[in-house]
Amino acid sequence: MRLALDEAGLALRGGDVPVGAVVLSADGTTVLATGHNEREATGDPTAHAEVLAIRRAAARTGEWRLTGCTLVVTLEPCTMCAGALVQARVDRVVYGARDEKAGAAGSLWDVVRDRRLNHRPEVVEGVLAEECARPLTEFFRSR
Repeated sequence: MRLALDEAGLALRGGDVPVGAVVLSADGTTVLATGHNEREATGDPTAHAEVLAIRRAAARTGEWRLTGCTLVVTLEPCTMCAGALVQARVDRVVYGARDEKAGAAGSLWDVVRDRRLNHRPEVVEGVLAEECARPLTEFFRSR
């Protein structure tokens, strides 16, 4: 999660919502890819930290299936990112802060564990939750 927090700092420096993500290999020891929000920097509405990290991990492995991998992210994934996690067959999602307004991994929706879908990642929530929430709160207060 500390690496994801470092990525969130990069998003903040770029004027984006401070969210960072890391994809770990199946053995949990290798960082396959990182990402941070780049919507403002790129003008791309899909440039969320999770989507970028998933894309980069798939490119690195040469596989769209990220079976066995873990995505660590500072903020609970939204519906788009939750759908991408399911489609990429990520096995585990670890997140810090809950997103009561747009979260799709247990708070507002639970897309990743919807039994109607073909893949359901394990969800671990609340890792360094306060530390992950702090930059988000400060970012939105300053706006």
